[in-house]
Amino acid sequence: MAQGKGTQKGKQSLVRRFFATLGPGVITGAADDDPSGIATYSIAGAQFGTLFLWTALLTWPLMAAVQMMCARIGMVTGKGLAGVLRDRFPRPVLIVVCLALLAANTLNIAADLAGMADAAAMLTGLNSHYFVVVFGAIIAAATLWLRYQQFASILKWLSLSLGAYIVTALLLHPDWSSVLRDTLSVSLPKTSKGWSTLVAILGTTISPYLFFWQASQEVEEERAMGRLMLIRRQGATRRELLDRRLDVGTGTFFSNLVMFFIILATALTLHAHGKTHIETSRQAAEALAPVAGRWASSLYTVGIFGVGFLAIPTLSGSAAYAFAETFNWREGLDRKPRRAWEFYSIVVLSTALGVLLDFLHVNAIKILFGSAVINGLLAPFLLVAILILASDAKTMQQQPSSRLNQIVVGLTTLLMFAAAVGMFVF
Repeated sequence: MAQGKGTQKGKQSLVRRFFATLGPGVITGAADDDPSGIATYSIAGAQFGTLFLWTALLTWPLMAAVQMMCARIGMVTGKGLAGVLRDRFPRPVLIVVCLALLAANTLNIAADLAGMADAAAMLTGLNSHYFVVVFGAIIAAATLWLRYQQFASILKWLSLSLGAYIVTALLLHPDWSSVLRDTLSVSLPKTSKGWSTLVAILGTTISPYLFFWQASQEVEEERAMGRLMLIRRQGATRRELLDRRLDVGTGTFFSNLVMFFIILATALTLHAHGKTHIETSRQAAEALAPVAGRWASSLYTVGIFGVGFLAIPTLSGSAAYAFAETFNWREGLDRKPRRAWEFYSIVVLSTALGVLLDFLHVNAIKILFGSAVINGLLAPFLLVAILILASDAKTMQQQPSSRLNQIVVGLTTLLMFAAAVGMFVF
């Protein structure tokens, strides 16, 4: 009996430790499936059916390796990614990267707000512009006034909203033998549109803003533990690195699982019924209703709200961290706005510009799909720089990334370069 109780306590302790390790990796993974990503995966499923299911299987280890490398940089150096890049590369280069990141993130914020507002308008019948302003104001206010631990806790709970897309696909009762066959069949696109879709999938899955957010959240986590001085944040124990690897692995697995089910759901419904032209997230939700049922359409809509509130602070925050670290501003979600006004001004600016773009009647799907392609082109160049940093023993306090991690991230970089070239060639 005593042994049985001991075993049960051991299992409880393992479960408790597992959930205790979940943090920046899960938030970053969930933020990857923002309304921009949802629309990109929906377009892929609607236009090409199950052709791109294999990308969800392929990108999990690639995304996990990249995010773990970024996490390790933050944990070991005690700085965010832009801060480490500043020590190795000319500032003008980093300023260009920051401006490109801000532009891409602002476009993504505009598309995400539009997706959320369209979903709210569909449910209420009110003009979507009202919701763009309301959602933008709520998200900006929460980012400014909530402290890091409160903010991180809310974001972790919001990640559960992604389960809506798994349930949506399961409601369709797919033929799993056929799904497995299509998933294991790697089919490269044969048209320019197909290649741009592949680059968009890679770009929205392995996105530059996630690189900056992951590293900066490691710094925030350590500050929350009382490690306020840089020297106290440098270096990481074996236990800390193992815990973060579990966190990142779980977050990226969940992210890619959701990606898989979004492509599958839209392939089985929209593509199968010839509805391949999607202009807004509202059209995608409405198109699901007659072929998949009102429950599936409603779940699709609910998911957009949750991930929008999760992803938009990540987008605005990652740009703010990049600028703050480049120009050595005070930064951090634990600082009061008046003590880090430059950092928070970037958060407010990117959110406000996103709201403004929605009032200019720019097509949200085209914006987000285009930004995903841009990210697909920008990411490999950033990955080269990240590889240089993570491989350098001096920069990494004698704790460089493992050889295996370097090889996987190197292959990821080559794959993204090849996909970008393929888009232009074909």
